[in-house]
Amino acid sequence: MEFRSSAKYVRVSPQKARLVLDLIKGRRVEDAMNTLTFTKKGIAPNVQKVLRSAIENANYLSTEKGVDVDVDNLFVLRAIANEGPRMKRIRPAPMGRAYRYQRRMTHIEITLAEKNRNGASAEPAEATRAAAPARKPARKPLAKKKPPAKKFAGKKK
Repeated sequence: MEFRSSAKYVRVSPQKARLVLDLIKGRRVEDAMNTLTFTKKGIAPNVQKVLRSAIENANYLSTEKGVDVDVDNLFVLRAIANEGPRMKRIRPAPMGRAYRYQRRMTHIEITLAEKNRNGASAEPAEATRAAAPARKPARKPLAKKKPPAKKFAGKKK
């Protein structure tokens, strides 16, 4: 079973958020929380808040709905930072001109899953397929080049 949580319209660029999310992908929940606590990036508290919300979603289902979930066996299955809308802004420039720039926003999604009792992870098939490196197709060998023709040295006598 998967437990999801998201934060939308977070005022940080997706590239900066992905730096922090890459630190916690595939880790146990406890390790991920410790990592986020000691990460110096500005987005780390927001990511920690989303992670805590996903943990509480799992906790809610285990207590209120009667779903059998062991919160200690949870790990971060997916951590995604998608691009949100951009705000277009103008900065004054020399000689009466204006430079345009964009303020980026991010949608952060964190998905937790429970490891099986025997230690194997309960990952869906598409997640394991995406993690495997893609193979390049085999290339045909290049044709051999002809050696360059000899230069004409002039008339022979």
